[in-house]
Amino acid sequence: MYRSMEVGDTARVITPSDATEYRLGTVTDVRYSTPHTTYALDYTLRFPNGTERTYPAEHVVQCTRTDDRAALEKAFTKAAVALRDACRIAHDFDADLSSETASLLRRLVDLARLHLGPTFDPAAWPHSGNQDGGDQ
Repeated sequence: MYRSMEVGDTARVITPSDATEYRLGTVTDVRYSTPHTTYALDYTLRFPNGTERTYPAEHVVQCTRTDDRAALEKAFTKAAVALRDACRIAHDFDADLSSETASLLRRLVDLARLHLGPTFDPAAWPHSGNQDGGDQ
């Protein structure tokens, strides 16, 4: 059964376009098409930095603070995969850049594991491009 969010619920923008939209927002206003419907047209969210923005209902999803773990894991994994790929490219470009990028990647993985637990597993990360490194 469809239930629109209510004032005070927390939500996330489905496809964030800037740093503010990655944050968890609080619903401060709901606009309906008619006074007697349960289908919301749009929601106004207030973000932790005080910014308020209005979005069509289909652009936001209800989330709670406990959903932050999944969002953090996704963001850290995306960052770590990008660093891993940069390290592979740097390997043939500059040895110092490669080792410093690898060090940064290790620090990111250690930080994520410290705060998110051992489920932050590099072996489960998506693979991209050439896995051998170097030219083919």
